[in-house]
Amino acid sequence: MKNKPELLAPAGDLERLKIAYLYGADACYIGGSLFSLRANAINFSDEEIKQAADIAKEMNKKLYVTVNIALHNEEIDALKEYLKYLKKVSVDAIIISDPSIIPIANEVGLEIHLSTQQSTVNYESVSFFKKKGVTRIVLAREASLNEITEIIDKTGVEIEVFVHGAMCSSYSGRCVLSNVFTKRDSNRGGCSQICRWDFDLLSSFKNDLTGEKPFTLSTKDLSQLKYLNQMIDANITSLKIEGRMRSIYYIATVVSIYRRAIDEYVSKGVYEYNSEYEKVLFNVANRDSITQFLDGNINKDSQYYNGRVELSNQDFLGIILEYNDGYAKIEQRNHFKKGEHVTFFGPNLNEFDFVIDEILDEEKNKIDVVRHPRQVVYIKVPIKLTKLDMMKIKK
Repeated sequence: MKNKPELLAPAGDLERLKIAYLYGADACYIGGSLFSLRANAINFSDEEIKQAADIAKEMNKKLYVTVNIALHNEEIDALKEYLKYLKKVSVDAIIISDPSIIPIANEVGLEIHLSTQQSTVNYESVSFFKKKGVTRIVLAREASLNEITEIIDKTGVEIEVFVHGAMCSSYSGRCVLSNVFTKRDSNRGGCSQICRWDFDLLSSFKNDLTGEKPFTLSTKDLSQLKYLNQMIDANITSLKIEGRMRSIYYIATVVSIYRRAIDEYVSKGVYEYNSEYEKVLFNVANRDSITQFLDGNINKDSQYYNGRVELSNQDFLGIILEYNDGYAKIEQRNHFKKGEHVTFFGPNLNEFDFVIDEILDEEKNKIDVVRHPRQVVYIKVPIKLTKLDMMKIKK
């Protein structure tokens, strides 16, 4: 039996937390309203953090809270009280980047994970933080598999590695372009993603250099599905999915794919790379995904430079609210109509393809099109569905 790593998912609110757990995540990481990067995310109030911790315990899952901004003097006293609260509500660990938090967290008695914001890529740094009381290191995305394996072998520390999601054009969180262009501090949760902007490119003589598309610094996304078996064999403790601001559909889809791939390899002992899984992951995203730094073969293909296309995903059609007497009650998330070819999927449901032949509104009147945001309708479906199953366009 192979070592089974933790599958760690993002959650921007309680709904996404429940979806992540239900669709197969072993643990979730969330951000509070204080001391957390992703200032534009909804984030969790103190009471919601307590609710999240309670949900985790009920479902036998784990909950980690990000406390990963760069602290200023005036925030230190408030930080101590906040950490005491996190200890009180029994979160499993905090994720920090500023070393000044370590002695405070040790005093409070919280387990400490070191954020990828610290850009750790060598075993000496890992050993240093281990001596300070850090129990897990989230390595920088720039670490190769050979480096990861050597770090694990030489330190024995729990190692967490990103397997899927967005990349940063700089070492994560260390870019200051956002500060310069928009006065939004990337190290305090305000990154405005300047790397994804379009730029005019000038020659040394300040003449326009024109191409088919404007110049961009944008990186392609990360996907390690092809290397999943090697990552598991390296005894990585936790495989992490990026995206606290992503939709419930994205979270459900990505978590369920990695859950299946991990379980299949661990149970069989033989890895069968599934191109259909990769296709599903590609369809749910709006940028290309590659392996990035893991194989040590980083090159110009890791970025777009120009010719970038980002399309908003419209595959997600609705979420199941309940199922009774052959009808699924569905909350709409994208336009669909009678005659649409759809696929139902869920944590305990094999994908089921279906052609919609009857739609009823909330008053049980027959309709042909569902076009209003979050409209609740009933669809006649021949298989039993469960609350929080989902419906998408058949590909």
